[in-house]
Amino acid sequence: MQLLKQKVLDEGIVLSNQVLKVDSFLNHQMDPVLMKEVGREFTRRFAGEAVNRVLTIESSGIAPGIMTALELEVPMIFARKQKSLTLRDDIFVEKVYSFTKQETNEITVAKKFIQPGDRVLIIDDFLANGEAAFGLARIVEQAGATVAGIGIVIEKAFQPGGRLLKEAGYRVESLVRVAALDDGKVTFADQD
Repeated sequence: MQLLKQKVLDEGIVLSNQVLKVDSFLNHQMDPVLMKEVGREFTRRFAGEAVNRVLTIESSGIAPGIMTALELEVPMIFARKQKSLTLRDDIFVEKVYSFTKQETNEITVAKKFIQPGDRVLIIDDFLANGEAAFGLARIVEQAGATVAGIGIVIEKAFQPGGRLLKEAGYRVESLVRVAALDDGKVTFADQD
């Protein structure tokens, strides 16, 4: 996706050979035109999958998730990281380790929002080690639903998440794949 690649090159900041900061357009301030195009691209890539729910994780997955759900005309659910007084019973709970924040969170989704037979498209902003995607997939499977696919805005292809998810049998579509973050520069992987 050329628009996204250009944003990464123009506005992404390489903090280390492991960390790419994209807070000016994806996960702090958001570019709504870019998010609209992200939603359209995920919809194009997962056409024919009969998706009837989009699932993401708060907070950085919400913008690409909602724009994808809007394009698909289906509900979007986000897994909560924060405990809620109104979300205590009848919930799915999974532990997810965040590479960026270096912490483990318990994520929760109300059982009433994912039902057996649903075809759920998982959307997330970044893919590094696959922890968030695996946690969301486990929630979908606990519900008796099917993971229709996993859409990732930016995959760090030099980390194992994409490979591990594919080896586990999931269809993964990454809009941009980063091969390396060396010497303050982003190098993209060849797109599949």
